[in-house]
Amino acid sequence: MNASPTPMPGRPVRGSTTGRSLMAALDLFGRRWALRIIWELGNEPLGFRLLQRRCDGMSSSVLRQRLTELQEARLAEVLRDGSYTLTPLGHDAREALGPVIEWSLRWAAELADAPPTAAEDAGDSQRNRF
Repeated sequence: MNASPTPMPGRPVRGSTTGRSLMAALDLFGRRWALRIIWELGNEPLGFRLLQRRCDGMSSSVLRQRLTELQEARLAEVLRDGSYTLTPLGHDAREALGPVIEWSLRWAAELADAPPTAAEDAGDSQRNRF
């Protein structure tokens, strides 16, 4: 279970003693499974077990921790029927990640087309020795 508090703007987070809002968001999104949960909740509310299955069967303790953090950050909420959904702020976050996803695809394509770097060449030659 993650012992560190939910990242919030204005309090120290990984990479920022001042808790700049961008650093707090990156800390929150960088937590294992957080982005996947946001992605899965983006289309429809989901119950705990279905969300767990959609997230490749992550452990229930990690899912509970991430859902708690996303609720504390006001990105997710629990509906009356017990299912989880994104808040308007959570939907905004998911939408804001769209350009990052597009950029990552361009980045991957460019790296796939690029000749290997010297470090990659060195790694290949090392692997070929063994």
